[in-house]
Amino acid sequence: MERRKFIENAALGSLALGLSSFDNPEHLLEPGIPRRTLGKTGEKLSIIGFGGIMLNDNPQEYANELVAKAFDTGINYFDIAPSYGNAQSKLGPALKPYRDRCFLACKTLERMADAAEKQLNESLSMLNTDHINLYQLHALSSVEEVEKAFGPGGVMELFLKARQQGKVKYLGFSAHSVEAALLAMNKFDFDTILFPLNFNCWEQGDFGPQVYEMAHSKGMGILALKAMALTLLKEGEVKPYKNVWYRPIQDDQLAKIALRYTLSKDITAAIPPGDAEFFWKAAEVARDFKPVTLAETEQLRSLVSGKPPIFEHSLA
Repeated sequence: MERRKFIENAALGSLALGLSSFDNPEHLLEPGIPRRTLGKTGEKLSIIGFGGIMLNDNPQEYANELVAKAFDTGINYFDIAPSYGNAQSKLGPALKPYRDRCFLACKTLERMADAAEKQLNESLSMLNTDHINLYQLHALSSVEEVEKAFGPGGVMELFLKARQQGKVKYLGFSAHSVEAALLAMNKFDFDTILFPLNFNCWEQGDFGPQVYEMAHSKGMGILALKAMALTLLKEGEVKPYKNVWYRPIQDDQLAKIALRYTLSKDITAAIPPGDAEFFWKAAEVARDFKPVTLAETEQLRSLVSGKPPIFEHSLA
């Protein structure tokens, strides 16, 4: 289908797929998402990333439409991982028409080289590409995991080999632990870090400032997760969004302020929660981005009072 005809039919397609009004932002179809430089790489990324987990357990038609609209809006940073259900197999075909104009980031939870190599080749096949722009250790959660990744036969051997072979260009990691993140940065000159930079974690959990400071001092590209997260779900509580494991901020204006709080830091980009509703809210913020104010920060502090952050840092 021709691109123009595709866009003309977008609204009808959105209704057929049961999308909300935020999934069909016709006013955002003109490119206008600002871009920032990714650390020392020189790459220019849209300040909002496309979280590929949004595509998990959704039809291919949905993936095609969402990716096309995101690209037309000005998004050039796409993030995916094998652990995101069947999202890789959905993103590959959807991104194929734009692949040479996009920055594709992928990850691995494997900590040993042999298993990671097999997974990398599977990712390349499902994503319909011969290389990944940014390959990342996914969700480092302990010092022990970092040591394993860097030990004999560890995944870092595969990372260096894959970079030499041209299968990946830049190397990075994501982490859910302050200690793991600091150790990883001390062990290797990574190009990027993908880390939860969230107002509640930062303000109440002391989770983020020390990692941000080290990454910034090293000139790394800093990519943010969980900017629009509010708190943990209670035991037995049903997830309000199928691809989001925590409770995001559901008030539109406060969710946008929370994202602006994160984007006001010296980072490259933020990836919204894994639902198209939040992705389009984030795109609206990006189109007219303004740094967060002190008054708005106070609003956020009031919002999180008594609500546990999704991650906390403890020296104990």
